[in-house]
Amino acid sequence: MEIKEIMTEDVQSGSVPGAIHGIYEKLRDTRLSGLPIVKKQTNELVGVITRTDLIKNPDEEQVAMVMTRNPITASPEEDIKSVVQKMINNNIRRIPITIDNELVGIVTSADIINKALWKTNNIEPIEKYMIRSVPTVWDKTPISVAYSISRYFNFKSIVTVNDEGKASGILTETDFIAESRVAQEQVVKSSSIGTEGDKWTWNSESVMYIIKNILKFSDKEARDVMNDKLITVTRKTSVKECANILRQYNIEQVPVLNMSHEPIGLVRSSDLMRAMIE
Repeated sequence: MEIKEIMTEDVQSGSVPGAIHGIYEKLRDTRLSGLPIVKKQTNELVGVITRTDLIKNPDEEQVAMVMTRNPITASPEEDIKSVVQKMINNNIRRIPITIDNELVGIVTSADIINKALWKTNNIEPIEKYMIRSVPTVWDKTPISVAYSISRYFNFKSIVTVNDEGKASGILTETDFIAESRVAQEQVVKSSSIGTEGDKWTWNSESVMYIIKNILKFSDKEARDVMNDKLITVTRKTSVKECANILRQYNIEQVPVLNMSHEPIGLVRSSDLMRAMIE
């Protein structure tokens, strides 16, 4: 199967020169995880920007300063397994499709699952592909704290549990973006200079005001943001069934629970697509 058979041709993109604010708003409105960046008026691909890039760099204002330059690309005629291998080797979730460096499409790990993997007859259990060490928080944890925990573990999502320790929901980068805004914070730094031992000497104080952009979150708790219905699988769920679940509910990850409804792992589309080549 060639990648052009599953790629998205009507591509949402950003451009340079451009401001981060516009990218931030587009990702929040479309609930996309990333955008290819092109030169204005030429559609020449120059980079890729993701939600993670924005969250980690709230103080940057220009797209060119945050985007990843010289991104990995593929041609429309490239075999789907070759593209999957590129994504796995480079630990990325999306690949722009280009012809002579002009953007003509994009393929994401979700496209691999939704348009290819679920059609296969792969009945092996997903436990081979799931992540077993997944951060969890109490579902009454403030969003700002949940975000800090997910960032500490360098994870793009976090599973929530209720008072009984049972899985109750999941928070993703999309949720964090939706519940945040970039705000300005003023930091004051001062230093004093004087002559030691001279009581008649004037002390000179230098004051510096620094304006920084920071990510501010709403006062909501995790349970106020997560979806009402939690979609889950078990470690014995087949690859085909799991892929179909991700496709049906239009989600990129699903918690893995044990028989007691406790979280024991997570399966992401970027993990599951390995089944295409293994």
